[in-house]
Amino acid sequence: MSTSRTVLVIGGGAAGSTVTVLLRRAGLAVELIEAKDDWNATAGSGITLQGNALRVLRELGVWPRVKESGFGFGSVGITAPDGTVLHVARDLRTGGDDLPATLGMQRPRLQRILVDAVRASGATVRLGTRAEAFEQDADGVSVRFDDGTESRYDLVVAADGLGSATRGAIGIADRPEPTGMAIWRVAAPRPAGVVRTDLAYGGAAYIAGYCPTGDTTLYAYVVEANRDRASIPPESYADEMRRLTAAYGGFWPEITEHITDPAKVNYTWFDRLLVEGSWHRGRVVLAGDAAHCCPPTIAQGAAMSLEDSLVLAELLTGGRPWGDDLFQAYYERRVPRVRAVVEASVQIGRWQLDGARDADVPGLMGRTMTMLRELP
Repeated sequence: MSTSRTVLVIGGGAAGSTVTVLLRRAGLAVELIEAKDDWNATAGSGITLQGNALRVLRELGVWPRVKESGFGFGSVGITAPDGTVLHVARDLRTGGDDLPATLGMQRPRLQRILVDAVRASGATVRLGTRAEAFEQDADGVSVRFDDGTESRYDLVVAADGLGSATRGAIGIADRPEPTGMAIWRVAAPRPAGVVRTDLAYGGAAYIAGYCPTGDTTLYAYVVEANRDRASIPPESYADEMRRLTAAYGGFWPEITEHITDPAKVNYTWFDRLLVEGSWHRGRVVLAGDAAHCCPPTIAQGAAMSLEDSLVLAELLTGGRPWGDDLFQAYYERRVPRVRAVVEASVQIGRWQLDGARDADVPGLMGRTMTMLRELP
């Protein structure tokens, strides 16, 4: 493969950073642009990474730092709203037996690790920059940026997230659709007894859960029916989340007392997206949330994005011609796995919204996790 090929990566999140590092490792010239000046350095509270996500991070070479920065565990507890533990299940090790089943970490720490990996790869990075227009021919893409500059590339990877502007700019009409649920998230100190994720179904919300993210930290969340965002002023976020979590027992009172700063509370609707048919137009290819997203009901959103980048980089550096056949092969390899995750994640939420009493949530989750043990 010629090392003179040039790639523009749009978006510096998990998918964009990962594909950048992997393509640079193969000797390609990669430029990454990110719309935010701070490269999302403080965005988010926590993230749950299951084994198949950790498998990609190991391939990327950042697993030692991720392991040191997070909190690994191997089970999930199901509790009553009052905190009574009803059942503890072992998590399936979707990344193999040599990786934790699950690892929680502070999302900003993961972002810093990925940023450092991109910087060390030698990729060109431009922050506070957006791509505004694309002109394609058979050999490449000319891109005009919002600062008035223009450059040409052999390939553009659009990893610009759920609200991807690139997706629409290249003529893909699919848009995220709300599923009817929303989630409140916050980072908080970790009570000493919290050593795994515990989930309470029912009570004041559909789900109340937490995940340890380090020796002294966790992130907590509650899931409810989505509300008009305009009806919830940001300055009330802590009060709203505290009102919901106050109804739960066990470790929740200790967690709730730290939900005081509305600026540290995040409120997000659940969305569903799966671009059908192909994830490319010409030489612009979608990856990660730009191509698909799902509710975090089985905690696989980041893993699917990381796997996209791994598979795309493998195909791009495997010696095949860059063209429709290769890009369609990427889609066809990824879409069955991604579809299964999206559909399972949405179905679990739908069962809760519908109040289904005969829902086989453990069975659906088990089948999905078993499938994810296979390499992407």
